[in-house]
Amino acid sequence: MKHSREFEIAFVGLKPGNHVFNYSIDDSFFEKFEKPEFKQANIDIKLNLDKKSGIFLLHFDINGKILIPCDRCGDEFEMTLWDEFELVVKIIEDELVAKKTEEDAEIAYIGRSESLLDVSTWIYEFIILSVPIQHIHPDDEQGKSTCNKQALAILNQQTINEVPSIWNDLKNKIN
Repeated sequence: MKHSREFEIAFVGLKPGNHVFNYSIDDSFFEKFEKPEFKQANIDIKLNLDKKSGIFLLHFDINGKILIPCDRCGDEFEMTLWDEFELVVKIIEDELVAKKTEEDAEIAYIGRSESLLDVSTWIYEFIILSVPIQHIHPDDEQGKSTCNKQALAILNQQTINEVPSIWNDLKNKIN
C-alpha cells in the first residue's frame, strides 16, 4: 500500500491549544495493518489534539458501523461502534524514545527532531479495542434473539442431546 500522509499531523506549525481532526475510515484503511475480523467498516474518528509545551493530549472519539460474523449463529450482522480514548504524547530527547517507549505503555513518546505525528496506528488500535469481545446479534424489541433461527434450533438440539455423562453418573450416585 502506498504511504498515506492523511494521518500525519504536522505539529510544528500548530499553535498551542485545541485542534480538531476528522477521519473517515473504511476497509482500505486496514490494508497496511493486520486484517481485522470485520468488513464494510464505516467509521468516523474525531481527534481532539490539545497542544501544550512539550506534550500533546489526544482524545479520540470513535463512531461507526462494521459488518461482523455472529459468534452464536455465524451470520454476519451490522455492529455499531462507539468509544473514546485518551492518549498523552510527550516530546523528549531522541536517544531516550526507544527506552521510554518500552517502560510506559500509557504514554507515547516522540523525539525532539520529529515534526510529524502519525496517528494511524493509534486509530487502528483504538478501533480494534472498540469491538466487543463477544459478537452476538442484538435482541429485538421483545427481547428475542435475532440470530439465524435454523442455527439456533441446531444449537438447542445439540445442547439437549449432549448432556455429559459425568452429570448422569453423579445423578445416579446421589439417587
